[in-house]
Amino acid sequence: MSAKPILYYAPRSPPCRAVLLTAAALGLELDLRLVNVKGGEHKSAEFLKLNAQHTIPVLDDNGTIVSDSHIICAYLADKYAPAGDDSLYPKDAEQRRLVDARLYYDCGHLFPRIRFIVEPVIYFGVGEVPADRVAYLQKAYDGLEHCLAGGDYLVGDKLTIADLSCIASVSTAEAFAPIDPEQFPRLVEWVKRIQALPYYQKNNQEGLDMLVGLVKGLLAERQQK
Repeated sequence: MSAKPILYYAPRSPPCRAVLLTAAALGLELDLRLVNVKGGEHKSAEFLKLNAQHTIPVLDDNGTIVSDSHIICAYLADKYAPAGDDSLYPKDAEQRRLVDARLYYDCGHLFPRIRFIVEPVIYFGVGEVPADRVAYLQKAYDGLEHCLAGGDYLVGDKLTIADLSCIASVSTAEAFAPIDPEQFPRLVEWVKRIQALPYYQKNNQEGLDMLVGLVKGLLAERQQK
C-alpha cells in the first residue's frame, strides 16, 4: 500500500493553505512536514534536492515531486478525484482553461501583492504598511468580481481548485486591504460561501489567524517604539 503523500509546508503560507483546502475537498489525508522558512530550512541541501527554487509547498507523492501550489492542486485533483467527478478541475478543455486562468490570476496578481505587504514586515523589520500597497492590492479584487458575474464560483456554479487557491489569498488580503461590499458585492458573498465549507476552518482559517496575528503583532510592536 502506498504511503500518504508528503506535503512540505508552513500553515501561515497562503499557497500551502490552498493545497490543504484542495486535499480536504478531495478527502485526501496528507503527511504534513513543517518547514521553518524563517530558520532557513527551505535552503538546506536536503530541501534543495526536492525543489531547487526553495519555495513551499512541495509535494512528494511516493517519489513524484511536485512544486508550486497551483500545480500541486491540479495534480491532486487529477489523481485523487473520485471516479466520474472532475468538478474540482474539469477535464473539459474550455472549462480547464478558465480554471487555469483564475489560478494564474492568483499567482500573477493576487498573491504577489500580498507578499509586498507581509514579507517586508516579517523579514525586513518594516513597521508600517504603505497606503499605496493596500490600494494596489484592492485593485486586484475587481478581476474576481467580474469572474463571479457568471455564477456562485470563479468558474460558473461549481467549486474548483481556482476557488480554493484564490480564497487562501483573498482571505489573507482582506485582513490588510478590506473588501468594499458596495464595490465588490459578489466577492463578499463568495468569501462567505467558501468560509461555510466544512473543512475551511481547519485548513485555512487557523493558518490565516497565525499569519495575521504575527504581522499585526510585529507592526504594533514597532509602532510603539
